[in-house]
Amino acid sequence: MNPEPSKLYTYADYIQWDGRWELIDGKAYNMSPSPTWEHQFTVMELSFAFRSYFQNKDCYVAIAPFDVRLSENDDYTYAKHVVQPDISVICNRNNLTSNGCLGAPTLIVEVLSPSTALKDRNEKFKLYEQFGVKEYWIVDPLYKTIEVFGLEDGFFKKREAFGENETIISFLFTDFSLEARRLFFQ
Repeated sequence: MNPEPSKLYTYADYIQWDGRWELIDGKAYNMSPSPTWEHQFTVMELSFAFRSYFQNKDCYVAIAPFDVRLSENDDYTYAKHVVQPDISVICNRNNLTSNGCLGAPTLIVEVLSPSTALKDRNEKFKLYEQFGVKEYWIVDPLYKTIEVFGLEDGFFKKREAFGENETIISFLFTDFSLEARRLFFQ
């Protein structure tokens, strides 16, 4: 069974579908086709850098497919938002379950694909801001750029853009830095 485009759904519906999907405001988004090599390269390089950095800290790194459920009323069975960020950094162990993350991760990274770029920049941006993701990275493998957004007073007010020849610095984890060129397949 797969969702109909005109209906609204919750996590209870979502777990019955075939394939990879996301829910934003109850609306179903198909996650196919699978990502490109450049996308996967970027995700793996960045997740390795995060994993190395967080190794002896109380934060955990997850890569997609990994469900993040967001709910206005903490009813995660009927959550209207289920996303699969490319990379999630969860610094509250209580948010982790065997079925993913309940509530906002501390840091989320989305690596743009032609089929997801608008959703990542618009719907997901607003969703992550609304639910208090403290830092959101948008990585563009095509243009070799990284945008880092930091949450301040409930909004993504801080923004820093990095090109492939620059060093990325996190707002939240100030001693984390990474040469941007490492993220892009040459």
